[in-house]
Amino acid sequence: MEKIPRIGVAVIVYKEGEILLGLRKNAHGEGTWALPGGHLEFGESPEQCAVREVMEETGMAVKNARPGPYTNDLFENEGKHYITLFMVCEYASGDLTLREPHKCSQWKWFSPDALPEPRFLSLQNLIKAGFPLPGL
Repeated sequence: MEKIPRIGVAVIVYKEGEILLGLRKNAHGEGTWALPGGHLEFGESPEQCAVREVMEETGMAVKNARPGPYTNDLFENEGKHYITLFMVCEYASGDLTLREPHKCSQWKWFSPDALPEPRFLSLQNLIKAGFPLPGL
């Protein structure tokens, strides 16, 4: 298999001043806290991917999806390379539900200044780059 970077979309979902994170399992980054998201599908915009992934993973609808920064994420131990496009969204409706328990063990809302650790590499790189999480 050819080693090429993949495109991931990570969704920063805000609700009442908090950010949604999930505890990953059965995938690279297992045991780390990550934003909802996934692979950008062929023909899909990052905005469409953000809306789809949040619904698939949490059962919630989001609104006002807009582009954020990107990170260059090299998972050396797993031999994976991602360009992660961050989308910033607001919670719109729906109850938070664990819809993919084989991929994530829990979802929780956190204050941007009290994010749990360990953090998924793309989230670590976003924070390292200085993206301002505490506001919209």
